[in-house]
Amino acid sequence: MTIKAVLFDFSGTLFRIEPVAVWLRTVLDEAGIAVSPEEFSRYEEGLTFYGALPGGPAARQVPPALAELWASRDRTAEHHRAAFTGAARQVGLPDPALYDALYERHMTPAAWSPYPDTVEVLETLRRRGIPVGVVSNIGWDLRPVFHAHGLDPYVDTYTLSYEHGVQKPDPRLFRTACEALGQDPHDALMVGDDRRADGGARDAGCAVHFVDHLPVEDRPDGLLPVLDLTG
Repeated sequence: MTIKAVLFDFSGTLFRIEPVAVWLRTVLDEAGIAVSPEEFSRYEEGLTFYGALPGGPAARQVPPALAELWASRDRTAEHHRAAFTGAARQVGLPDPALYDALYERHMTPAAWSPYPDTVEVLETLRRRGIPVGVVSNIGWDLRPVFHAHGLDPYVDTYTLSYEHGVQKPDPRLFRTACEALGQDPHDALMVGDDRRADGGARDAGCAVHFVDHLPVEDRPDGLLPVLDLTG
C-alpha cells in the first residue's frame, strides 16, 4: 500500500494538554484566588476524577445527569462547553466564575505543547509531498494552537467534529477529511491515540496507526514510525 495522505488526531497525538494541576493553578492565579494546599489537592483530584479537563485524564465517572450530553459532547461547540463545565461543576470551587475560566484556559495555545517529534514528522511529510489533515473530536477551533506553535504551514486541512456535527468513530468524518485532501480513503493513513475513536477510520477504508497518549516528556519519538510507514 502506498500512503498518499496522512490524517492526524490532535490531542494526545500531535499535542498534549497541560497537567490538571498546572491548568488549575494558572486559572486560580489569574483570578487572584489563594487556596490552601489541602483545598488545591481536593480541587485537583475532583477535576481529574470527573474528567473536567478536555484532552486530560479520562473521566472516572460521568454523572447520570450529564451522560447523554457527554456522549455527544464533540458534535457542537455548545455541547462541548456544557459537558466539560458541567463536569467541573461537580467540584465545589471557591468562585463560580472559575468554571468558565477553566474552560477558556484549555482553548489557549499556551495550554498545549507539541510532542518532541511533531515538527520533524510534519516537516518531513511536507518535503515528501504527502498532504496532511488534522481530524479531531473537539468543540472549538484549534487552528490558533497550530499557528501559535508554528505548525500551521504543515497542515493542509482541518476536519473538526463540531464543524460537521459528526464525531469519531463515525467514518463520515474521515471520509470528509480525505475528500478535503483530494485523496481516496484507501490511500490514507490515520494516526491517533484512541483505539475506538480513531479506529473508526478503518470503516472509512483508511489504514490506522496508533500512538500512546502520554505526557510530552514521556513520548519523545512516538510519531517517528509514521515516517517509515510513508517512506
